[in-house]
Amino acid sequence: MPGSDSPTQHGRGLDRWRDSEGWGGLGGLSARAARLWPDAPALRIDDSTLTYAELDNLVEQISTRLAAIGVGPGARVALSAANGIGFVTAVWAILRRGACAVMVSTAWREAEVTHAIELTSPTHVVTDASGATDLRQALDGRSLLDLRSVGNEAHPVEAAFDPIVGLDDLAVMVFSSGTTGLPKAVCHSHRTLLHATGHWIDSLGLTSSDRLQIATPPFHILGLLNVFAVVAAGASMRLHARFELDAVLGAIEADRVTIEMAVAPIALAMASHPELERYDLSSLRYIMWGATPVTPSVAETVTRRSGARFLPAYGASELPVLAANPVHRPDQWRLDSVGVPPAGVELRVVDLDTGAVLPPGSTGELHGRSAAAMVGYLPETANAEAFSDGWYRTGDVGAIDAQGWVTISDRVKEMIKVNGFQVAPAEIEAVLLGHPAVADCAVFGVPDARRGESVVAAVVAAPGAVTADELRKLVAERLASYKQVSEVRFVDVIPRLPSGKVLRRQLRAADQ
Repeated sequence: MPGSDSPTQHGRGLDRWRDSEGWGGLGGLSARAARLWPDAPALRIDDSTLTYAELDNLVEQISTRLAAIGVGPGARVALSAANGIGFVTAVWAILRRGACAVMVSTAWREAEVTHAIELTSPTHVVTDASGATDLRQALDGRSLLDLRSVGNEAHPVEAAFDPIVGLDDLAVMVFSSGTTGLPKAVCHSHRTLLHATGHWIDSLGLTSSDRLQIATPPFHILGLLNVFAVVAAGASMRLHARFELDAVLGAIEADRVTIEMAVAPIALAMASHPELERYDLSSLRYIMWGATPVTPSVAETVTRRSGARFLPAYGASELPVLAANPVHRPDQWRLDSVGVPPAGVELRVVDLDTGAVLPPGSTGELHGRSAAAMVGYLPETANAEAFSDGWYRTGDVGAIDAQGWVTISDRVKEMIKVNGFQVAPAEIEAVLLGHPAVADCAVFGVPDARRGESVVAAVVAAPGAVTADELRKLVAERLASYKQVSEVRFVDVIPRLPSGKVLRRQLRAADQ
């Protein structure tokens, strides 16, 4: 849970955001950026560029419109919009009104939207009608702002007075991945996200000279954190309404992007692009790899072909920045580790069965403690399992060495139990992905009357490029006997969330 704001305990804490204008909460960062860097480019999408002054003007317009429909402190605003100017300005406007932004994915279908609405009870709606489900219909009866109408007012609207925002007021609700059961709403306050923003700026080494490209979905914590960090640091961001690899690579070259944000599917696409060498990626300081452990063979392929290196990092919706490779020490970057925790974040490893704290080098569940940790879940009944003695339980299996470097092997609930041994799917996946014919894969367990569970690998490969026997032999040569693959299934695609996380439950469902 959120703790002290002491700069000693938490790096620079919240002092970095203090200025003569006061707090204003998280939403005040956009107005601060307009004062400090009015003419600097803030946001690029397609052929459009907004300066910080222009961005702040749009935020004020939307804030005024929100005030007119009753949005203020305590309100919850369901926001569903494409990754673009409307989304970014709406987020800042909602925060500026002292309301909480409830992130509703544009990809969600009716049942998913209904679940999110029932869980969070939003009072207002902001949308650009780009979603797969008509949010206006799903939220019938609630006050609505259609982002497509902003700027088309027949008469000037008087600017609204910005309310005083408390640092412990709710700011954002994002949804957990929901790989087991229905998604939970992760609740963050202005305080927790200001801390997280500071941690991310420090981890990225972000400055006002950086140009950061974001092609990942904006309604997840990583997409939001990128937007918050860019504005807080006075950097610029290139957004894409949808991911198209050639557009992303072309923008790196044209904009001289310095930081590229990637998750596993983006890295895989880059590694397999037949003309990757055609693009000039020399402006990149690094490509940040998040959401899943790095696949070394994929990262090494991209680096060999383009010269761009990867900076692994690690976070969660519940505690956004848990670890990152030390950005200012590139000679120490490691593909086999997500890095070390930033100032203000503590990590520990506990035994999977007893919960006892383990010594350095031991493998167990990773726990984190920080002022950036979420306020809690909705439903509240999920909170009891989320924390242990004030430490957030990540659900990730890993180890921390004596120097503080963190490695992640798998998810607690995704571990496969074979003859009493814990088998990490990610370990087997890394071996399979080392085969040149394997484009993607996912490993999961299925019930086995004799062994408890047996190991199954779903593999994406060109027809005839490799056989199941070849892949089973490859794993047998590299890993212990209890980690052997019992069955290889060739599939057309591995089901994943937009963040890159594998939906293993869908793969298991094929056996039911």
